[in-house]
Formats: sequence, C-alpha cells, structure tokens
Amino acid sequence: MLKILFLILMSGGIPVAIAMAGASLIYLLFAESSPPFVVIHRMVSGIDSFPLLAVPFFILAGNLMNNAGITNRIYNYALALVGWLKGGLGHVNVVGSVVFAGMSGTAIADAAGLGTVEIKAMRDHGYSKEFAVGVTAASATLGPIIPPSLPFVIYGMMANVSVGALFLAGILP
Repeated sequence: MLKILFLILMSGGIPVAIAMAGASLIYLLFAESSPPFVVIHRMVSGIDSFPLLAVPFFILAGNLMNNAGITNRIYNYALALVGWLKGGLGHVNVVGSVVFAGMSGTAIADAAGLGTVEIKAMRDHGYSKEFAVGVTAASATLGPIIPPSLPFVIYGMMANVSVGALFLAGILP
C-alpha cells in the first residue's frame, strides 16, 4: 500500500522533496511507531540550522553568475591568464573552474555554469569531445576543496567543527 501511495505522489509531477515527505508521513501514520507531533518536531528542528542557509545562497549565487554573464568573463580572464601556454584551453579550463568554484562553492554549479562555455570553446578549437568533457569534469571537482565550499559548511555543521577552521584548512590544498 505504501508503494502505491508513493507512486501516486510521484506520478502527479509533485516535487521530489514533497513526495518523499508525504510518503514518510503516511508511513508513520500507519506504522504507529511514534506520535506524529514528535516526527514533525524532529523534522523542523533538523532544518532549523543557520549554517544550512548557505546551501540556497550558494545555489542562488551560481544561478546569478550564470544569468549575469559572469561565467563568460571568468572564462575570458582565464584565457588571458594562461591561454598562451601550450595546451592552453586545458589550462584555461582548470583556472576558470578554480575561480568559479571559489565563488559558487559547489562542483555541480561549476560544471553546469562554466562547463558549457569551456566545452564549446574546446570543441571549436579542435579538441575531442571526450577530452573536453573529461578535463571539465576533472576541473569541476576542485570546487569542494576551495573555500568557501558547500561541503565544508555541511560537514562543519554535522560534525560540530568550526567552518572557519575548515576554510583555513582548504587554502593550502
């Protein structure tokens, strides 16, 4: 019965978070393992965290940078900085990803935002699609170790570690 209810929730185009929460609450009503108000209290206290506010703001910053054309400016800056080197567009890809990751804080925003510009430029200059995608994927994964980073914020919150100390620890790598 729970599977049927979950499929009904998912088939209506309901966002995934609402569908998961709805299916969980329906299960808890039928399972009678704990009172519903305890579950709701735990859900609210779990998301009532100041460091978790960084998550939507990092996503907002990445979207604003993409829509405002900042990604093209970052790419042009990296092209002017290291584009003259042999294999320059590969270097441009890495430098651009490092700069963008320092602003957006996530690898996914880096790959989605700057990756489209970098892959197109590398394809236009004769690089194979596989190489362009590989370099972009590898350079986008630098994002989580460059402060400010979303994984640093989430880890610091979950492990009760200073987020500032984590940022300082990420400077050297």
